[in-house]
Amino acid sequence: MSDELVVVTVTYSPGPHLDRFLATLSHATDRPVTVIMADNGSNDGAPEEALTRYPNVRLLRTGANLGYGTAVNRAVAEVFSESDYSDFFVVANPDVQWGPRSIDILLEAAARWPRVGSLGPLIRDPDGSVYPSARHLPSLIRGGMHAVVGPFWKANPWTAEYRQERTEPSERAVGWLSGSCLLLRRSAFDEVSGFDERYFMYMEDVDLGDRLGKAGWQNVYVPSAEILHDKGHATGRDPARNLAAHHTSTYTFLADRHSKRWQAPLRWTIRVALAARAALVVRNSRRMRAKGRL
Repeated sequence: MSDELVVVTVTYSPGPHLDRFLATLSHATDRPVTVIMADNGSNDGAPEEALTRYPNVRLLRTGANLGYGTAVNRAVAEVFSESDYSDFFVVANPDVQWGPRSIDILLEAAARWPRVGSLGPLIRDPDGSVYPSARHLPSLIRGGMHAVVGPFWKANPWTAEYRQERTEPSERAVGWLSGSCLLLRRSAFDEVSGFDERYFMYMEDVDLGDRLGKAGWQNVYVPSAEILHDKGHATGRDPARNLAAHHTSTYTFLADRHSKRWQAPLRWTIRVALAARAALVVRNSRRMRAKGRL
């Protein structure tokens, strides 16, 4: 098996983020790397420009905006059908900037956790603050209350517990890790059939972490590896649409985990609560955008 590492990124008019992603990748690992850009319909020329500047980059056109998880699945299926790469591969957003040895540190951690299916680094926001990327799985109460009251009561205890905001960064197994940057074991990813393609945007990483855990694999947070994530470059284009998509994905996840016939009233309650929250948040978002145009 080759030591060459595959890095998959999903592009959708990524702009200058993509060049920073590729330029800093050389700091992250000493291994040879092949980057697969799974392109969901970019029209800014950034993926094509990357092809001319970086010889280790390939462009896979998905043919439409298929969503994050579906694009990753397509890329993984294609690249691993052609060559025998390392059993680990990276999935990361194109608005990531890599910290020194960040990928190599994740690979070193993988050797310490023989049943690890996914590993994630410490993620910093552009202002340097730590993003809570290693979280518990969203139980009905903890996740539901976070989803419903989180935007209006920032200091609520359910959000703090769910996001593990009061836990000091340490290498540990967690419920799930942010899909903005993951080192994945291919055999584990294949065992659970990759990302669930029903999730167009949001919650696909939560779902993946849950299914890996149920299959006997671990999700491990490795804060000694660091990246910077300038998140929101794609979602910020239409925040109302994407807020609605977040609520749809949240309902899909919770309804799947409470799918018995006798739980139908519970699913209905979840749907109504999330729909009400979505309507309020989307209305507020549109109002703020309208004010910004005045």
